[in-house]
Amino acid sequence: MTSTPAGSADTNLPRTGPSAFDEQRPPQRELLDDCVHCGFCLPTCPTYQLWGEEMDSPRGRIYLMDLAEKGDIALEGSFATHIDRCLGCMACVTACPSGVQYDRLLESVRPQVERNVPRDRDDKLFRDAVFALFPYKRRLRAAALPGALYQRLARVPAVRTLVDGGTQRLRGTRFSRLAALESLLPPVTVKDAFATLPAVTPAVGERRARVALLSGCVQDVFFHRVNEATVRVLAAEGADVIVPRDQQCCGALELHAGREPAALARARRTIETFERLLASGVDHVVTNVAGCGSSMKEYGHLLADDPAWASRARTFSDSVRDVHEVLAELLADEPRAPRHPVQARVAYHDACHLGHAQGVRFQPRDVLRSVPGVEVVDIPEAALCCGSAGIYNMVMPDAADELGARKAANVRSVRPDVVVTANPGCLLQMGKHLDGVVPLLHPVQLLDASIRGVPLPRR
Repeated sequence: MTSTPAGSADTNLPRTGPSAFDEQRPPQRELLDDCVHCGFCLPTCPTYQLWGEEMDSPRGRIYLMDLAEKGDIALEGSFATHIDRCLGCMACVTACPSGVQYDRLLESVRPQVERNVPRDRDDKLFRDAVFALFPYKRRLRAAALPGALYQRLARVPAVRTLVDGGTQRLRGTRFSRLAALESLLPPVTVKDAFATLPAVTPAVGERRARVALLSGCVQDVFFHRVNEATVRVLAAEGADVIVPRDQQCCGALELHAGREPAALARARRTIETFERLLASGVDHVVTNVAGCGSSMKEYGHLLADDPAWASRARTFSDSVRDVHEVLAELLADEPRAPRHPVQARVAYHDACHLGHAQGVRFQPRDVLRSVPGVEVVDIPEAALCCGSAGIYNMVMPDAADELGARKAANVRSVRPDVVVTANPGCLLQMGKHLDGVVPLLHPVQLLDASIRGVPLPRR
């Protein structure tokens, strides 16, 4: 085995016995043995639904992990391929009657692949480019400038025709990932990209809570209006909202992709940033991004083996709440902000890392139903991922497109006036496949519009 991609450990660690895994956090034998191969996970697994291949199902991947742990197969080749194909949506964790912790298994195996399996040149370069951009807010803002110009030019019919033709030619080639990036480019304005949230927004009326907000990377640059709506809604319901100026990426994208050293470094930095506020009386660290929240709630587990950080990480993770959890608590006490009616049929999409990973399902629906006139409807095949899954729709564009088209068809089947979901990746993925047919919003944007008595935004 050879050295590995940037962001991984510097050297391969020695194997234990016959195992193909190195000694750094290999999958635990007791977790592998929990799977009884019953098959309840199969209907909810996106890749099994696409291809019907046993090794692209959760129990099939666990079987591969078992073989690798025994030393019967290597990590190169088929093992790495089938692990890479997994979206990490965790629908199987929800579906499993035996309580198999596939999330823990995948979390331990992906870094093994990144450390020990060399990627081909194009794959490595593309992944390195993604992680050189997305976790860095300043770089994203710099990229927003040509992005905004490109989108303006693309509105010219002749230019749009050229772009569409070029994108079509890229599909099915080694450059298909570039076509996927172009198709997922979010609507962006320079004003939004460079806007900043107030450091402190006081509660409206008597204070009922004090929270610190993770503003995010992609979220704050390309979905800044969601952050603004989040701050307004929390303040309207009686929460002081603090936004630390020195916060950086939480490491979620890198964690989900198996780039463990970089992810853990970002976890430690995030803990340092927010624990000062927690010590000063902040009740919760709040996030409005499903993927970020699921990772931050896992810091206590991820750093459990680090004596210097284990206790600090547990304390931090215990403080993390999704914004809908906080709002549901405040609404259960007594809604403070008056709502204006919004007559709309609203399709709610459970983001995988909110519903499956965090178990936050009823709170967003309760928040939406607090708005007079809103009819909340569920989408068929609700447990099936839309194909976003962190960077999956960029590195596995063909599979992601199949899942995105399937999700879009299910959305159209319920004839909604608006679609809401709590993750920027889902908004981009579904927006691509719904092609502007219906507005897509974060739930807090709908609530914010109701409280302010303004029309629903288009995004």
